[in-house]
Amino acid sequence: MTTTVEYIRYRIAADDQPAFEDAYARAAESLAASPECIDYELAHSEEEAERYILRIRWTSVEDHLQGFRKGDQFPAFFAAIRPYLNNIEEMKHYRVTDVFGTGKAASQS
Repeated sequence: MTTTVEYIRYRIAADDQPAFEDAYARAAESLAASPECIDYELAHSEEEAERYILRIRWTSVEDHLQGFRKGDQFPAFFAAIRPYLNNIEEMKHYRVTDVFGTGKAASQS
């Protein structure tokens, strides 16, 4: 299976962060129900409090753009995150390379 990782970088003001995270909790229901989505994660920067990164692994770029975005799950996803579109700093797809693995801490949990 081809794996494509989409990264979406956001800048969200402190006052908007609880609503932003709530919106993505709702949007995540659509991602979880999508056959094109492998997994996802929203991360909040520890160094720069206004920055977030959403990572979504898709089966392929085509599956994301032609499947998910044209499918039944997209309208609810888009409705949830629409208020934050102007806060996007980057939205790109990346191909996974052969460089990956786990660190020692993974086996200690």
